[in-house]
Amino acid sequence: MADTALTVPLRSPLSQAADRLAAATRSSGGAIRLAELPFLTQLNVRLDAKGAAAAAVGLALDLQLPLQPNTVVRAGELTALWLGPDEWLLVGPPGSERELESRIREAAGDEPVSVTDVSAQRTTLLVAGPRAHDLLAHGCSLDLHPRVFGSGRCAQTTLGRTQVVLVARDEPGAGFWVLVRSTFAGYLADWLLDAATEYL
Repeated sequence: MADTALTVPLRSPLSQAADRLAAATRSSGGAIRLAELPFLTQLNVRLDAKGAAAAAVGLALDLQLPLQPNTVVRAGELTALWLGPDEWLLVGPPGSERELESRIREAAGDEPVSVTDVSAQRTTLLVAGPRAHDLLAHGCSLDLHPRVFGSGRCAQTTLGRTQVVLVARDEPGAGFWVLVRSTFAGYLADWLLDAATEYL
């Protein structure tokens, strides 16, 4: 029997907001930059941070899992976010889910490990520019000053009443990643555009 399954092209949760985000970026005169980074690989990894699997997985990924609360480790195209004492979110380039999961499971061997592909659960918004801190401060209770929440920091928090994972990027002027559940992405994009009005 012939395969009659239709191939449906991927559609990001914010595909309909892309033009509005780009227009706000242009109108701000460089004060803010808003964009979606769609389809990033996101794997939830759980294992014993003090066990042999943690070191083996780190070697296999060429990226040691962060052990300090709310910290980030980057190596190449991979980013590991600390979510809890035995939980991390591994973020990588689009389409790398299976390969990364295979490397993690192979490295862990017989040690207990949980790897869950949550790539479709969230999308990523980029909020950058000189006023990025001010824009996010409109709806986030964290102190986002670079001395407190600088590069290499992450936190599970709320932004505009939406649960997010907020990541301070390392590169100068790189701003923040805001990882938001796909079902709330449209609302959060609207909130950001509204909050950005004073910079446009």
